Amino acid sequence: MVFGSVISSPRANLSPHQILDLANTYLDNARRTTDLNIALVLCHDTEVSLSQVKRVTKHVDDKVIRDGIATVYLGLAGFLESQGHRVEAQTFFKKSEKLG
Repeated sequence: MVFGSVISSPRANLSPHQILDLANTYLDNARRTTDLNIALVLCHDTEVSLSQVKRVTKHVDDKVIRDGIATVYLGLAGFLESQGHRVEAQTFFKKSEKLG
């Protein structure tokens, strides 16, 4: 990957709100694309961003962030279910319920 060796990822510099916004952006783009393979990559990127924001805010009780994570998990679950990925969708439904 060319960018990995030239430009470092600024993801580490993002605030929890920005990481959550990034996760929403990935999910929105997954919903818009007509290419299922690209959609699944974007869903993976959504999950990675959610994992990162959960890790960053692990010891912080921020209801807005927690609710935002739960909402994105719910959206991710719904999208995956609509694409026939029911097992994966159930995992994200459960994660959403746990947070919300």
